[in-house]
Amino acid sequence: MNNTFQLDRTGLARRRLLSFMLQSPLFASTVGLAAWWPAVATALPERAIPESANKALDVFQMKAVARQTLDLKTWHFVMNGADDGKTMNANRTAFDAWQIRVRRLVDVSRIDTEVEILGQVLKSPIILAPVGAQQSLHDDGELATSSAAGTRRTLMICSTMTNYSVGEIAAAGRGPHWFQLYPSRNRAFMKKLIDDAEAAGCRVVVLTIDGPTLGNREAERWFRGQGGNESVRLGNFENFSGPTPIGDSSLTWDIMNWLRANTRMKIVLKGIVTREDAALAVKHRVDGIIVSNHGGRQAESNRGTLESLPEVLDGADGRFPVLIDGGFRRGTDVFKALAIGAKAVCIGAVPVGARRVRGGGRRSRDPDPAVRIQAHHAVRRHDERRCDHSRLFNASLNQRFQFPFALMNGDGFNTVSTASSSGKVSG
Repeated sequence: MNNTFQLDRTGLARRRLLSFMLQSPLFASTVGLAAWWPAVATALPERAIPESANKALDVFQMKAVARQTLDLKTWHFVMNGADDGKTMNANRTAFDAWQIRVRRLVDVSRIDTEVEILGQVLKSPIILAPVGAQQSLHDDGELATSSAAGTRRTLMICSTMTNYSVGEIAAAGRGPHWFQLYPSRNRAFMKKLIDDAEAAGCRVVVLTIDGPTLGNREAERWFRGQGGNESVRLGNFENFSGPTPIGDSSLTWDIMNWLRANTRMKIVLKGIVTREDAALAVKHRVDGIIVSNHGGRQAESNRGTLESLPEVLDGADGRFPVLIDGGFRRGTDVFKALAIGAKAVCIGAVPVGARRVRGGGRRSRDPDPAVRIQAHHAVRRHDERRCDHSRLFNASLNQRFQFPFALMNGDGFNTVSTASSSGKVSG
C-alpha cells in the first residue's frame, strides 16, 4: 500500500508540474516548448515560427511570421473577417468535407498546368486576387506583386483600391492583368476607372458585387477609432476632379447594360454564390463569374465558397468560366476546386502575407508539390469538357482531367447529387 501511495503522489506531482508549465506564458508558445522538447516544434510545423521566411515550409508558417512582423492595425486589415469571422473560417473548413481518392501507377512525370480563360493562355490556373493598399505591407506595394507575377506568367487582378495606378502596376510586370472594379454612385468615376484599365492593357473587368454596404469588420473599426490614420495614395483616384464614392446600394442587373455600353473588355462578376444568380448571369450575357464571399469580409453567411461552387456550376450550365476564391492555402485545396469544376482559383491573403515576409520582387520557391499535379491539364492535354454533376463523378473527373484522382467524402464517392447545394458527394 505504501508503494501504491507513493506512486499516486508521484503521478499527482507530475500532473501538477505539467499543468503549471502549460499555463506558463513561456511554455504557452511553441518556442518555449521547443526549448525543452524540440520534437514539439518539428512534429507540428504549423505551430512553429521559422527564423526567416526562407525556412517556411508552407503559407501557414509565413502567416505566423507576418503576424509577428505586422502592426495590429495592418494585420487586422489583411486578416479580419466580418462579425465573428465564421464565414472566413468556413472558407477553410469547407475543404475538409472533400477527400481525395487516389489511383496509383499513373505517369505524372510530364505535366502541363496551362489553362485558357477568356482568350488568354495562363501558365497556371492560380490567379492573384485583387488586394488593395499593398504599400501598407511593403514600400513597393502592388508594383512588387506585379513584377513577381510577371516572372511566373501569373495573372494579376488589379484592385480599384491600389496605392499605385493600374497603369503603373501593369507596366511593372510582364504578366497579364485584369482590373477589379468597385461600383460607384458616380458613373463618371467608374467610366474613368474603366478607361484607365483599358489603356493599361487589361482585357477583363471584374465587377465586385458582394458589397452593397461595408462589411462589419470590428477590428478595423476599432483601429480606425484610435486615430493616427496617415494619408495614403490611391493611384486610381488621381486625375479625376469629381466625387469618388465607392459602393452603390442601389446596384441591380441593369449595370450590365451600362458596362457593355462603356467598355470593350470582357465582363466578369465577382461575388456570385448561388445557383439562381449564376443563372441570371447567363441571362445577362456575363462573360465569367468568380464564386466569392470577399474572403468572409462582407456578409456573415457562415458558408464557404467551396460549398457554393457546385450549385453555381449548375446555374452557369457551362456557358462561361467559373472561378473561385476564398481560403485556398494548399495545392490540394486547388485540386479540389478544379476537380469540382472551377476553371481557376484566385488567392489574395497568401501573396500579400508573403510580400511582407519575403520582401519585394523576389522569386518565391516552388509551391506545394500538390500544385504540380493539379487536376486541370494535369497529365496530358485534353479537349475541354465541363464537369457534369449528374454523371458518375469519378468518370467525369477522368474524362475532364485525365487524372488519377477523384473526390469523395465519408458517405461514398460514386455520384454528386444534383439536388444538393452543399457539393458533397453522395453514395
